[in-house]
Amino acid sequence: MNQSIINTKLLPFNATAFHNGEFVELSEKDLADKWSVVFFYPADFTFVCPTELGDMADHYDELQKMGVEVYSVSTDTHFTHKAWHDTSDTINKIKYPMIGDPTGAITRNFGVMIEEAGLALRGTFVINPEGEVKIAEVHDLGIGRSAAELLRKVKAAQYVAEHDGEVCPAAWQPGAETLAPSLDLVGKI
Repeated sequence: MNQSIINTKLLPFNATAFHNGEFVELSEKDLADKWSVVFFYPADFTFVCPTELGDMADHYDELQKMGVEVYSVSTDTHFTHKAWHDTSDTINKIKYPMIGDPTGAITRNFGVMIEEAGLALRGTFVINPEGEVKIAEVHDLGIGRSAAELLRKVKAAQYVAEHDGEVCPAAWQPGAETLAPSLDLVGKI
Protein backbone atom coordinates (compact mmCIF):
# COMPACT_ATOMS: atom_id res chain seq x y z
CA MET A 1 0.00 0.00 0.00
CA ASN A 2 2.18 2.82 -1.27
CA GLN A 3 -0.69 5.27 -1.54
CA SER A 4 -3.40 5.55 1.07
CA ILE A 5 -6.63 3.79 0.24
CA ILE A 6 -8.56 5.98 2.71
CA ASN A 7 -11.45 7.87 1.07
CA THR A 8 -10.93 6.08 -2.25
CA LYS A 9 -13.87 4.46 -3.99
CA LEU A 10 -14.37 0.71 -3.97
CA LEU A 11 -13.06 -0.69 -7.26
CA PRO A 12 -15.27 -2.92 -9.42
CA PHE A 13 -15.10 -6.69 -8.88
CA ASN A 14 -17.02 -9.87 -9.62
CA ALA A 15 -16.67 -12.93 -7.43
CA THR A 16 -18.35 -16.06 -6.16
CA ALA A 17 -18.92 -16.46 -2.44
CA PHE A 18 -20.06 -19.26 -0.19
CA HIS A 19 -22.97 -17.90 1.86
CA ASN A 20 -25.62 -19.72 3.88
CA GLY A 21 -25.01 -23.05 2.18
CA GLU A 22 -25.06 -21.65 -1.36
CA PHE A 23 -22.73 -20.21 -3.95
CA VAL A 24 -23.68 -16.61 -4.73
CA GLU A 25 -22.34 -14.08 -7.22
CA LEU A 26 -21.22 -10.76 -5.74
CA SER A 27 -19.89 -7.50 -7.11
CA GLU A 28 -19.09 -4.06 -5.76
CA LYS A 29 -22.77 -3.21 -6.38
CA ASP A 30 -23.73 -5.57 -3.54
CA LEU A 31 -21.79 -3.34 -1.12
CA ALA A 32 -23.55 -0.14 -2.21
CA ASP A 33 -25.86 1.83 0.06
CA LYS A 34 -24.78 0.15 3.30
CA TRP A 35 -21.79 -0.05 5.59
CA SER A 36 -19.51 -2.96 4.80
CA VAL A 37 -16.51 -4.67 6.36
CA VAL A 38 -14.23 -6.47 3.91
CA PHE A 39 -11.58 -8.49 5.67
CA PHE A 40 -8.84 -10.45 3.99
CA TYR A 41 -6.99 -13.43 5.41
CA PRO A 42 -4.24 -15.64 3.96
CA ALA A 43 -5.88 -19.04 3.53
CA ASP A 44 -8.50 -21.54 4.62
CA PHE A 45 -7.45 -24.53 6.76
CA THR A 46 -4.74 -22.56 8.57
CA PHE A 47 -4.11 -21.52 12.17
CA VAL A 48 -4.72 -17.85 13.00
CA CYS A 49 -7.35 -17.45 10.26
CA PRO A 50 -10.06 -19.60 11.87
CA THR A 51 -9.66 -17.74 15.16
CA GLU A 52 -10.24 -14.44 13.35
CA LEU A 53 -13.17 -15.65 11.27
CA GLY A 54 -14.74 -17.24 14.34
CA ASP A 55 -14.25 -14.02 16.33
CA MET A 56 -15.95 -12.09 13.53
CA ALA A 57 -18.80 -14.63 13.50
CA ASP A 58 -19.27 -14.03 17.24
CA HIS A 59 -19.73 -10.28 16.57
CA TYR A 60 -21.68 -10.61 13.32
CA ASP A 61 -25.17 -10.19 14.81
CA GLU A 62 -24.16 -6.93 16.47
CA LEU A 63 -22.66 -5.63 13.22
CA GLN A 64 -25.86 -6.60 11.40
CA LYS A 65 -27.92 -4.61 13.94
CA MET A 66 -25.74 -1.60 13.04
CA GLY A 67 -26.56 -2.07 9.34
CA VAL A 68 -23.13 -3.52 8.50
CA GLU A 69 -22.51 -6.48 6.20
CA VAL A 70 -19.30 -8.46 6.56
CA TYR A 71 -17.39 -10.12 3.72
CA SER A 72 -14.36 -12.33 4.30
CA VAL A 73 -11.97 -12.75 1.38
CA SER A 74 -9.07 -15.10 0.68
CA THR A 75 -7.41 -16.27 -2.50
CA ASP A 76 -9.01 -19.68 -2.00
CA THR A 77 -11.97 -20.69 -4.18
CA HIS A 78 -15.58 -20.65 -3.04
CA PHE A 79 -15.41 -24.48 -3.19
CA THR A 80 -12.59 -24.45 -0.62
CA HIS A 81 -14.66 -22.12 1.59
CA LYS A 82 -17.54 -24.61 1.48
CA ALA A 83 -15.25 -27.53 2.34
CA TRP A 84 -13.78 -25.59 5.27
CA HIS A 85 -17.26 -24.56 6.43
CA ASP A 86 -18.41 -28.20 6.29
CA THR A 87 -15.44 -29.59 8.26
CA SER A 88 -14.68 -26.97 10.93
CA ASP A 89 -16.95 -26.25 13.91
CA THR A 90 -15.49 -22.73 14.14
CA ILE A 91 -16.07 -21.91 10.47
CA ASN A 92 -19.48 -23.63 10.48
CA LYS A 93 -20.89 -20.82 12.66
CA ILE A 94 -20.13 -18.17 9.98
CA LYS A 95 -23.23 -16.46 8.56
CA TYR A 96 -21.48 -13.79 6.45
CA PRO A 97 -20.40 -14.29 2.81
CA MET A 98 -16.99 -15.90 2.29
CA ILE A 99 -15.66 -14.56 -1.02
CA GLY A 100 -13.31 -16.62 -3.14
CA ASP A 101 -10.63 -14.60 -4.93
CA PRO A 102 -8.48 -17.23 -6.70
CA THR A 103 -7.22 -14.72 -9.29
CA GLY A 104 -6.25 -12.24 -6.56
CA ALA A 105 -8.06 -9.39 -8.32
CA ILE A 106 -9.96 -8.18 -5.25
CA THR A 107 -6.94 -8.70 -3.01
CA ARG A 108 -4.85 -6.53 -5.38
CA ASN A 109 -7.62 -3.90 -5.52
CA PHE A 110 -7.15 -3.41 -1.78
CA GLY A 111 -3.34 -3.56 -1.94
CA VAL A 112 -2.94 -6.58 0.34
CA MET A 113 -1.63 -9.24 -2.07
CA ILE A 114 1.61 -11.02 -1.18
CA GLU A 115 2.60 -11.61 -4.79
CA GLU A 116 5.30 -14.22 -4.21
CA ALA A 117 2.93 -16.35 -2.11
CA GLY A 118 -0.39 -15.68 -3.87
CA LEU A 119 -1.94 -14.94 -0.48
CA ALA A 120 -3.51 -11.93 1.22
CA LEU A 121 -2.17 -10.05 4.19
CA ARG A 122 -4.59 -9.65 7.10
CA GLY A 123 -6.36 -6.55 5.80
CA THR A 124 -9.54 -5.05 7.22
CA PHE A 125 -11.45 -2.33 5.39
CA VAL A 126 -14.60 -0.46 6.40
CA ILE A 127 -16.55 0.99 3.51
CA ASN A 128 -19.32 3.55 3.90
CA PRO A 129 -22.66 3.47 1.99
CA GLU A 130 -21.16 5.78 -0.66
CA GLY A 131 -18.51 3.16 -1.45
CA GLU A 132 -15.58 4.99 0.17
CA VAL A 133 -12.97 3.27 2.32
CA LYS A 134 -13.08 4.89 5.77
CA ILE A 135 -10.90 2.48 7.76
CA ALA A 136 -7.94 0.42 6.57
CA GLU A 137 -5.91 -1.82 8.83
CA VAL A 138 -3.28 -4.27 7.62
CA HIS A 139 -1.47 -6.83 9.78
CA ASP A 140 1.46 -9.14 9.21
CA LEU A 141 0.41 -12.78 8.90
CA GLY A 142 1.28 -13.74 12.47
CA ILE A 143 -0.80 -10.99 14.13
CA GLY A 144 -4.49 -11.75 14.62
CA ARG A 145 -7.18 -9.08 14.68
CA SER A 146 -9.94 -8.31 17.18
CA ALA A 147 -13.56 -8.06 16.03
CA ALA A 148 -14.45 -6.19 19.24
CA GLU A 149 -11.96 -3.44 18.39
CA LEU A 150 -13.25 -3.36 14.81
CA LEU A 151 -16.78 -2.97 16.16
CA ARG A 152 -15.68 0.09 18.15
CA LYS A 153 -14.06 1.59 15.06
CA VAL A 154 -17.16 1.02 12.92
CA LYS A 155 -19.29 2.73 15.58
CA ALA A 156 -16.89 5.70 15.51
CA ALA A 157 -16.97 5.84 11.69
CA GLN A 158 -20.77 5.78 11.70
CA TYR A 159 -20.91 8.46 14.41
CA VAL A 160 -18.58 10.78 12.50
CA ALA A 161 -20.60 10.23 9.30
CA GLU A 162 -23.83 11.17 11.09
CA HIS A 163 -22.45 14.14 13.10
CA ASP A 164 -20.85 16.66 10.78
CA GLY A 165 -18.07 18.61 12.45
CA GLU A 166 -17.49 16.15 15.29
CA VAL A 167 -14.58 13.73 15.66
CA CYS A 168 -14.01 10.79 17.99
CA PRO A 169 -10.91 10.90 20.22
CA ALA A 170 -8.73 7.89 21.06
CA ALA A 171 -10.53 4.89 22.56
CA TRP A 172 -13.90 6.62 22.03
CA GLN A 173 -16.95 4.57 22.94
CA PRO A 174 -20.59 5.37 22.08
CA GLY A 175 -21.99 7.84 24.59
CA ALA A 176 -18.57 9.30 25.37
CA GLU A 177 -17.66 12.88 24.64
CA THR A 178 -16.54 13.81 21.15
CA LEU A 179 -14.58 16.79 19.91
CA ALA A 180 -15.56 19.64 17.61
CA PRO A 181 -12.26 20.82 16.11
CA SER A 182 -11.90 24.58 16.23
CA LEU A 183 -9.31 27.29 16.77
CA ASP A 184 -10.30 27.32 20.47
CA LEU A 185 -9.11 23.71 20.91
CA VAL A 186 -5.65 24.20 19.41
CA GLY A 187 -3.05 23.42 22.10
CA LYS A 188 -5.68 22.69 24.75
CA ILE A 189 -5.97 18.93 24.37
